[in-house]
Amino acid sequence: MTWFGSFYKSALGKKAVMALTGIAFWGFVLAHMLGNLKVFAGQAAFNQYAEWLRDLAYPAVPHEGVLWIARAVLLLALVLHVHAAVSLTRMNRQARPKGYAHREVQEAGWASRTMRWTGVALLGFIVYHILHFTTGQAHHDFQAPVETAEGVRVFAYQNLTSAFEIGWVAAIYVVAMVFLGMHLFHGLWSLFQSLGWNHPRFNPWRRAFAVVFAVVISLGFLLVPVSVLAGWVG
Repeated sequence: MTWFGSFYKSALGKKAVMALTGIAFWGFVLAHMLGNLKVFAGQAAFNQYAEWLRDLAYPAVPHEGVLWIARAVLLLALVLHVHAAVSLTRMNRQARPKGYAHREVQEAGWASRTMRWTGVALLGFIVYHILHFTTGQAHHDFQAPVETAEGVRVFAYQNLTSAFEIGWVAAIYVVAMVFLGMHLFHGLWSLFQSLGWNHPRFNPWRRAFAVVFAVVISLGFLLVPVSVLAGWVG
């Protein structure tokens, strides 16, 4: 067995994997949120940004090469993150004395109880989001990229605005972003604890950071569907 395999078998190893993959996800959602806010710069600017992502590092790598590498890394991180979370849950249940089960449920924090369910909800949302804006099967009026003499032309702005003009679609994203904020807060709090930054002197600071990061990310994402639905963008 490799060193990583031996380390991953332990609870400490699984927590470390969850922390590292969590950092990757937090960096991704921050960059994704900032990119989404470019929709307020207008149709041309947003589509140009989407085209830039497709041609990132070209011609050193093929068109969409960096995007596919990023997707593969995120998929691997997601598999490891989910597997570590499920494995830790099983380990905790096996180690929990039956006589203390009711007491532990009462004393368990709101964070630990909701973390599992927000994670499941977000996993389902990720699948829907990919089918909605990446492949288009879940989009009612998806416009796929078109090859032109100047390059690939994308319709990211049109796809986004036409999607969020539908109330129930915007509502799905609003609820999902609320869950994302909850998951981010609990994840950041757990990350600091896993890294050993758990001390009464520092806990108010790490709590404040977790709250601010989660709120900023959630509001940044929420602003887009709400603005389209309200008619401020489109």
